[in-house]
Amino acid sequence: MVNQVNGSNQQANALTNAKQQQVDIKKDNAASTQTTQTPSPKAASDSVSLTPQAQQLKTMQDKAQQSSGFDSEKVAELKKAITEGKYQIDAEKLTKNLADFEFNVYG
Repeated sequence: MVNQVNGSNQQANALTNAKQQQVDIKKDNAASTQTTQTPSPKAASDSVSLTPQAQQLKTMQDKAQQSSGFDSEKVAELKKAITEGKYQIDAEKLTKNLADFEFNVYG
């Protein structure tokens, strides 16, 4: 009879140990779940701010890239006037502009 009591006591101890291990495993899982759910502190983000002059320069650069570099409407008007013979050249203004250009270039 002592063997039967000791045997059943060993079985009860084994059952208690197994239950305790299951409880410990559940606690470990709960603890690891809480650690993964805890929000981590946000990393500091870098930022850049442009001065008003830099913003204006960027705007002008964008406009320059979008333009064709010359006034196509004025060129079309001049072509039309030349072909129709209506374009008049002011010789005095032309010579003055040439002289001013050469003075600025050569001093």
